[in-house]
Amino acid sequence: MSALNIGDPAPAFASTAVGGKYGLGGPVNLGDFAGQTVVLYFYPKDDTPGCTAQACGVRDSWHLLSQQAVVLGVSPDSPEKHRKFIDKHELPFPLVSDESKAIAEAYEVWVEKSMYGKKYMGVERSTFIIGADGRLQAIFRKVQPAEHVKKVLAAIA
Repeated sequence: MSALNIGDPAPAFASTAVGGKYGLGGPVNLGDFAGQTVVLYFYPKDDTPGCTAQACGVRDSWHLLSQQAVVLGVSPDSPEKHRKFIDKHELPFPLVSDESKAIAEAYEVWVEKSMYGKKYMGVERSTFIIGADGRLQAIFRKVQPAEHVKKVLAAIA
């Protein structure tokens, strides 16, 4: 597998999205957004401290983000867990379920991690800005939740 680079075509995906225009759940694929800028952000797990801070940061800047891009959060959580997370934190944007980890693998964010000396596989918190031409415009790896929205806004401005 070769590393994704700015200018590469964004890997296609298809899954189920919950929230926003998808309501309780519906099919989503990258091709749905042809001609639009897409912010595709990967996070490890719904309703954990860092992931909640990141999602709420997007929510709190929604008035700016939504004018410039489609925003999709992606994690391995189920559509039901996404619904609960969206409802609890009043998130105005859709979350994509990646239970098979196929999207995370395509974007090279399903990686070996380590905590307290224990190694395990998980999602590397990363964000990809996909241009209207379907190519990667910006890549942010190992994103800090508190800096996420600032980096995204600067990249899509």
